[in-house]
Amino acid sequence: MRVCSDLRAGDSNRHVKVKQKSAVLNMLKKLDKIRFRGHKRDEFLDLAESPNASDTECGDEIPVKIPRTSTRDNEELRDPAGPGTVIMASGVQDFNRTESDRLNEIKGHLEIALLEKHFLQEELRKLREETNAETLRQELEKERQRRLELEQKVNEVLKARTEEVPAAQQPAKPQTQANGTDKRSHTVCSRLQKWFCDKFGEYVEDFRFQPEENTVETEEPLSARRLTENMRRLKRGAKPVTNFVKNLSALSDWYSIYTSAIAFIIYMNAVWHGWAIPMFLFLAILRLSLNYLIARGWRIQWSIVPEVSEPMEPPKEDLTVSEKFQLVLDVAQKAQNLFGKMADILEKIKNLFMWVQPEITQKLYITLWAAFIASCFLPYRIIGLAMGLYAGIKFFLIDFIFKRCPRLRAKYDTPYIIWTSLPTDPQLKERSNATVSRRLQTAASRSYVGSSAPTGISKDEDTSRFHMTKRGNFHEVFNLSENERPLAVCENGWRCCLINRDRKMPTDYIRNGVLYVTENYLCFESSKSGSSKRNKVIKLTDITDIQKYKVLSVLPGSGMGIAVSTPSTQKPLVFGAMVHRDEAFETIFNQYVKITSASSSSDS
Repeated sequence: MRVCSDLRAGDSNRHVKVKQKSAVLNMLKKLDKIRFRGHKRDEFLDLAESPNASDTECGDEIPVKIPRTSTRDNEELRDPAGPGTVIMASGVQDFNRTESDRLNEIKGHLEIALLEKHFLQEELRKLREETNAETLRQELEKERQRRLELEQKVNEVLKARTEEVPAAQQPAKPQTQANGTDKRSHTVCSRLQKWFCDKFGEYVEDFRFQPEENTVETEEPLSARRLTENMRRLKRGAKPVTNFVKNLSALSDWYSIYTSAIAFIIYMNAVWHGWAIPMFLFLAILRLSLNYLIARGWRIQWSIVPEVSEPMEPPKEDLTVSEKFQLVLDVAQKAQNLFGKMADILEKIKNLFMWVQPEITQKLYITLWAAFIASCFLPYRIIGLAMGLYAGIKFFLIDFIFKRCPRLRAKYDTPYIIWTSLPTDPQLKERSNATVSRRLQTAASRSYVGSSAPTGISKDEDTSRFHMTKRGNFHEVFNLSENERPLAVCENGWRCCLINRDRKMPTDYIRNGVLYVTENYLCFESSKSGSSKRNKVIKLTDITDIQKYKVLSVLPGSGMGIAVSTPSTQKPLVFGAMVHRDEAFETIFNQYVKITSASSSSDS
């Protein structure tokens, strides 16, 4: 019996232990499910977002509800060979982690969630403070109160004025009649002033002077695409003006005989009957009407000279460096020529009125006096008729004859003669320099004739003595004989730079200066001050090869340099950056051929 009782007690103890273990294992399984790890955290309600959570809910003691085990679990735990043995095996491995460790872990997760909630509340409070919604509401209420107070004051003032008006209309008994008339006049004036302010106050405000606003326009950076687009826009914008000028010149040149004859008859008839101004106004209205029809899609060509449609080149997206440089050069050349023509016109007009050419300005002066006297004594109808007839005959007949006969134009066309003889500022400068040089030459020749000169000196030697460079006499600068002097073509020399590729020093590699050509030598004078060692003298007979040279292959064109090869240099000497390269090359090459042919003939 005792043995049986002991066995029963052992079984009961083991059953209790197994039951406790099964409860703990079930709790551990459920704790693993609610653990805040991985993607399963989103399946549960966040403690920081729960409405019942607060800072005080995180205590040291957290009640944990231990789940009850079912009968099925008990049976599985009792049966060592049943399916519960696998669960027991996995649970025993994790049983080393005690219940307190798991509870501490859950407590840590709860603390982290509550801290996150606290931080989020702080961020929300900061955002509310930054928006200042409360302050804005208070300011809005204050403004509303001010507006209501102002409205009340305005209503009170209007009521007081309405009460004063009938009181002023009823004269008091002790007042005299004069005081009543004064008050009535005062009220009438105030009414008139009020009516004037209501009607014309807005227009008066428009005439109030205000300071002018200085707006600074932003400058666009240089762009090849923008440059070509602006050039095309300018060409399209100037096309109507150029077409109008072409049609006028075609009328004057009698390009179409029937059109010019009809235009001449209509014009002269309109001028004779005094309808010139209405005729021009009618032509302007007709032109606008035709433009309206053309804008609507009608195909109308009202031009004496047939228009030639030029092919429009599509703009290139990407331009090379050479194409961009060539484009800039083309635009600069066109701008230079356009600005030059405009400057010539303006300078001629200025010189005409500034008595630069007195004989020309005198004719204009006499013409203006005659026109003034005629306008004082003759009626304007006769003056207008005379001017209109002269303009028609001049435009249709005289100009046609003068264009066909240039000699007659050079002799009898007074406006053309005056305009062509008017000088520009560069021409005046050249004339003044020429007169100064003539005076110096005459003074030098007189002094030279008066002085004692040795006999037996040829004319060429005499003239060569007076040729000077920037640093002195030509033959002294280059250590040549007095017979050597520059040719007439290059008397002043050609500006260039000498590139000696045999030298490695930067100061000796490139030198700026002037190039001269004599009968037997090619002379380069350096522009830097120093000894004559910087100058270069090359004998034409020592030249083995001469050809045109392009210093930079990136730049468009054939270049601006001349390469000269000699036996004393390993690499050819290059005279670059020459504006008149072709002229210099022709001169040097012709003189070189002349000298070599003369030397070969003398040797033979």
